[in-house]
Amino acid sequence: MSQKINRSTLKLSSSPSLISYAAVAGKKESEGPLASYFDILYQDNGIGQETWEKAESMMQKDVSAKALDKGNLSAGDIDFVFAGDLLNQCVGTHYGLRELGIPFLGLYGACSTMAESLCLASIFTDNGLAEKAMAMTSSHFCASERQFRFPLEYGGQRTPTAQWTVTGAGCTIVGHSGTPPYVKGVSIGKITDFGITDINNMGAAMAPAAADTLKTFLNATGTAPTDYDLILTGDLGKVGSELLCELLEKENIEIRSVHNDCGLLIYDLKSQDVHAGGSGCGCGASVLCGYVLDKIKQGVYHDVLFMATGALMSPLTVQQGETIPGIAHLVHLSDTPW
Repeated sequence: MSQKINRSTLKLSSSPSLISYAAVAGKKESEGPLASYFDILYQDNGIGQETWEKAESMMQKDVSAKALDKGNLSAGDIDFVFAGDLLNQCVGTHYGLRELGIPFLGLYGACSTMAESLCLASIFTDNGLAEKAMAMTSSHFCASERQFRFPLEYGGQRTPTAQWTVTGAGCTIVGHSGTPPYVKGVSIGKITDFGITDINNMGAAMAPAAADTLKTFLNATGTAPTDYDLILTGDLGKVGSELLCELLEKENIEIRSVHNDCGLLIYDLKSQDVHAGGSGCGCGASVLCGYVLDKIKQGVYHDVLFMATGALMSPLTVQQGETIPGIAHLVHLSDTPW
């Protein structure tokens, strides 16, 4: 059973395992430093589909099928699936998973969705509500640009603070296998708004939420950043990562020696034209499920805090002059159980 440590932080006493996981990624990601860690690489971001949105649904089909196959499981073995994406009404997920027939809870946490889905799947498993639960999400550069900014044909200029939405998806299945990676705790974030209005500076909008969630978790558990091998944010990019470190330093919390960001890992910022780094639901999902979980399984990392961040806005709210709230959820992953 889960033990509530404070208002938002839970210790998962049974240490659920991530019994299988998979990651897929697009063409630009296949040219980056993590290419060899992804299960499937698409050389055509259309993935043989008529629209970018259908291509994103195909990624969800492929990544969920791959995770099931790697775990020698079928859709009938999964009690619940927690998933979402960046598109209106989460259509990438709905059309991608409609044939699986798994009880489904759709999520929208913007780019925090991988951590949100993993939190919920782990809580359900820890409390005996599910034997096996699936957590997944995706994003697609072209579909996201069309929805949140401009269609690619427009040829709009990108500001230096802008990030590149990752074309990718990640899926993990939570159960009880007695093998790492284990989920030892979660912390659910609060909506945080520092008044950022620039849609091309998502890192600045999300950094305060990440700082708040991490501080809350460390205080609740009585741990320090140096107790962890890696504190991994989902997609703050270059600008947001620096702001996160600065915000925490004002609270006398130093994370620079153990912090990294999925948006900085997935691309080579010097050779790939991604400005401030990667972003999108698929950023944290593909790096977590393609790269980080293997490192925990191999014992390279012993304790990791995975904290995906999201900007909770829409094009309509931006046009109305609203500020951009942020959210961050945290999952404590380990190579040893409680």
